[in-house]
Amino acid sequence: MNREQAVLQAVEAFDNGTLEAALARRVAYATESEVPEQAPMQHAYLNQDLIPVLSRMGFTCEVHPNPDGVDLPILVARRIEAPGLPTVLMYGHGDVVRGNAAKWEAGRDPWQLQVDGDRWYGRGTADNKGQHSINLEALRQVIAARGGKLGFNATWLIETGEEAGSPGLAAFCDAQRDTLAADVFIASDGPRLHAARPTLFMGSRGAVNFELKLRARERGYHSGNWGGLLANPAIVLMHAIGTLVDARGRITVPALRPPAIPDAVREALADLEVGGGEDDPDINAWWGEPGLTAPEKVFGWNSLDVLTFRAGDPAKPVNAIPPEAVAWCQLRFVVGTDWRALETHVREHLRLGGFEDVQVRVGMQGGATRLSPDNAWVRWAAASLERTTGKRPALLPNLGGSLPNEIFADLLGLPTLWVPHSYPACAQHAPNEHLLGSVAREGLAIMAGLFWDLGEAVPA
Repeated sequence: MNREQAVLQAVEAFDNGTLEAALARRVAYATESEVPEQAPMQHAYLNQDLIPVLSRMGFTCEVHPNPDGVDLPILVARRIEAPGLPTVLMYGHGDVVRGNAAKWEAGRDPWQLQVDGDRWYGRGTADNKGQHSINLEALRQVIAARGGKLGFNATWLIETGEEAGSPGLAAFCDAQRDTLAADVFIASDGPRLHAARPTLFMGSRGAVNFELKLRARERGYHSGNWGGLLANPAIVLMHAIGTLVDARGRITVPALRPPAIPDAVREALADLEVGGGEDDPDINAWWGEPGLTAPEKVFGWNSLDVLTFRAGDPAKPVNAIPPEAVAWCQLRFVVGTDWRALETHVREHLRLGGFEDVQVRVGMQGGATRLSPDNAWVRWAAASLERTTGKRPALLPNLGGSLPNEIFADLLGLPTLWVPHSYPACAQHAPNEHLLGSVAREGLAIMAGLFWDLGEAVPA
């Protein structure tokens, strides 16, 4: 069997309902990693569903306890054909965000796959059960097409805590370096740039969440009796935030701004267009770093946003000056940003601006990664995608969002290739999450072609 036949065979797995049946089975596991009581579901997903599938494909499977002490197990499955062959490390996560069933449209259930035209509804269809199901099925079809062989070694790493911040994953990978050793990392998560355009991204922006808090006094005081005499912490904190990012979204703290966009990255981004898809919001062209295109702003630059702001009780306002104000902010950043010193940079900037009473506390954080578009593995993968689809893929040096890619790129030292099978309006993390059947069908073809090509030759 040749490449074209293997690709057609993978597409047939969509047309005959094989992929739909597998995803329906997997969506039914309520693997909410933010709900500790659902830990048995995480184990069941790995042991009852994935391990039997992988075992039939010739993988040796082992479920490991999470080294962070949480009950979020990690599955490693290996298929070693020959020691001298190239090895690919693949990744997925079996956990999902909370189902939030009450907020879904009438008649829809987050734990039941429902196909409505091109939309496949269910929690995890886009993030990430649908995506790793596509890759598993494509791999299975290539093994069958090659008569039981792949032509390369393969390792699957499936975690169950990605939506909870991937606790223990870095420590696990550090301890399992030999087991996870590979030549390249290939996985699927996040959205395509547009539903109709195959996409390849090679890293992700990092993110740091940080709290700004100003407590002026122990309790609130009547705004009629004391207004104009007592400093309002909400107003002060708003002005403090205004020194970090201006009214047009430009970051004004020099240490939180990234280095210049590299030429190879700028060239790749020139071929892209952001937005314009179904359910996409209208872009505010005036917002963000002046002089940059929309793709450069989201894939090549940093952004600073306020996620929440609280003073008093927003649900029940009273005539009182609140005693404190709290805001959670977030810096999304690219490679080259001095993000580890964010607390120091923000604190010093506020001190110089006269806001030394504002407390700064860093929360969830993760680093940025990026693989240059002119890397040999990137050129190889892009050529494979174009050969399969006849479309020039969108090349993103890094995703605008964040993934635990620094573990694979920096800790394990692998070139990382992400081939997403979702799209921007998939309602990921929201009610009515869905996968597009048309994208899933094309994803099967793409991955079958990619796995076939990997068994043919390794890029120099």
